[in-house]
Amino acid sequence: MKAAHARDAAVWQSAALLLGYPDDRLLGDMPTVHRILGHLSAAAAEPLHRVAEHLATTPLTDLQTAYVETFDTRRRHNLYLTYFAHGDTRKRGAALLRFKQTYLRAGFALDADDGGELPDHLCVVLEFAATVDHDAGRALLLDHRAGLELLRLSLTESRSPWAGAPEAVCSTLPALHGDEWDAVRRLAAEGPPAEEVGLSPYGGPAFDARLHEATHPETTDLPMPVLRQGAHR
Repeated sequence: MKAAHARDAAVWQSAALLLGYPDDRLLGDMPTVHRILGHLSAAAAEPLHRVAEHLATTPLTDLQTAYVETFDTRRRHNLYLTYFAHGDTRKRGAALLRFKQTYLRAGFALDADDGGELPDHLCVVLEFAATVDHDAGRALLLDHRAGLELLRLSLTESRSPWAGAPEAVCSTLPALHGDEWDAVRRLAAEGPPAEEVGLSPYGGPAFDARLHEATHPETTDLPMPVLRQGAHR
């Protein structure tokens, strides 16, 4: 693996863990996160260290309350990447299908037991990019860069203790220029499209098992971060 790929993978996997719902399992993963960060440069590791330090020094019940307040009640803090571009519209369903197809081509199938999250959940995308397919995962992040940047800016503006995670992820991507910044500003001003329809048939977390077995008889088991059921927008 190229050195840059290894660095990206370390940042992405750490960010995925740190953005998971805080519980005893997540706190138990903190030594692993610190080991990963120990292999990064100070500049790359510092934003993630801030998040890890907060998780390690804050009572668990306070963390859980703050997490729900941060990510479940504020549209600009949404962890579902396609929501920023499409809201809950039919176009979002097609975008979710593309995530599923990308995972399927890499031999990875989301398990219905992973917490029920949609395939565009940032933690899922980061774990996929870090442990399964660097280039395909990075492409998904770049395709939804405006939403990712709005998440970073919004968490930073609100002084959220989780702001360091998307900050670190964005640092692994190319610098934004002209039209790209315009897209972020437009999204910040207008928000996602208005809700129109539900996401069926694309909203479920699992792939079609028969199709997957026919095209990819061997799959990659992905260790998923702690995600919660019922948090979909």
